[in-house]
Amino acid sequence: MRGGGSGGVGLGVASIVLAAGAALLAQGQVLRDPRPYRSSVEITSINATVRDADGRLVTGLPREVFEVFEDGEAQEVTQFTSERVPISLGVLLDASDSMFGRRINDARAAVERFLFDLLDADDEYFVMTFNHRPHMLTSWTSTPDVVRQRLKGVKALGGTAAYDAVLTALPMFTKRTRERAALVIISDGADTASDVSLRDLHSALARTDVFVYAIAIDSPQSQPINTRVNPTSLREITDDSGGRTEIVRSSEEIADATARIAEELNQQYLLAYTSSHSGDGLFHSLRVRVRGTDYKVRARNGYVATPPRRTPNPDPQ
Repeated sequence: MRGGGSGGVGLGVASIVLAAGAALLAQGQVLRDPRPYRSSVEITSINATVRDADGRLVTGLPREVFEVFEDGEAQEVTQFTSERVPISLGVLLDASDSMFGRRINDARAAVERFLFDLLDADDEYFVMTFNHRPHMLTSWTSTPDVVRQRLKGVKALGGTAAYDAVLTALPMFTKRTRERAALVIISDGADTASDVSLRDLHSALARTDVFVYAIAIDSPQSQPINTRVNPTSLREITDDSGGRTEIVRSSEEIADATARIAEELNQQYLLAYTSSHSGDGLFHSLRVRVRGTDYKVRARNGYVATPPRRTPNPDPQ
């Protein structure tokens, strides 16, 4: 969907440019500000994916049908859009020794198609590989040639430290220039080399508005049980963040999985409200539903209301 057009899900305490933004979002228009969210008013933003009983994406819903609950209490949705909002997306590609050969080649081709053909020209992305430690291939960019050139040199060797890679990637999102934030993990093995625990990773994700997808290559071929990819662990990362885990049986299916993720990213809703708990440092549960339907809404299940970073006042002239 390159070059415009119209979804998984992220939420967090985000600062939005409100001068014109509130009016635009209230009218269902997309706020296209190249800067990170900033204002004197702290809001909680929620990215939501809606599917019907048959699993099909539901688009075109108005703001009035959405209900948002924080800690069980209904919240007033003050900002909303059903149009596609630009995204900052990071790809974490497993480059451990089990990805050697066709797997790494298939994954490389799928990543290129995902970023260059299925996302939007207004989006930005970075790519990180990981084996027993993370390796940053690119910083934020919207230039295909930069990513393509770096991916050519990726070689598969070493162990698998997926949790460490996610934790290393999270600070990148403090420097993003798009409204939404997502990570996509592509891996074929169990985490065997991370220093960070799954619990600590959960805690770190709850302090961000990044939603996480994973593509798990679970081959039917025989392999040691302690090296086989663990979809359950991946789901513990992705589902709480508002994303999800795709299970594929071979690297040939990675391209189809990334296409389904791109479709979700292109069809999400963005909602926001002002929380009375802004900056209290505590975890708050979240639930989103569509009134009067059996639609399934996938969104972040909660967040930690971190105090806003204060910007020093400029020196007087």
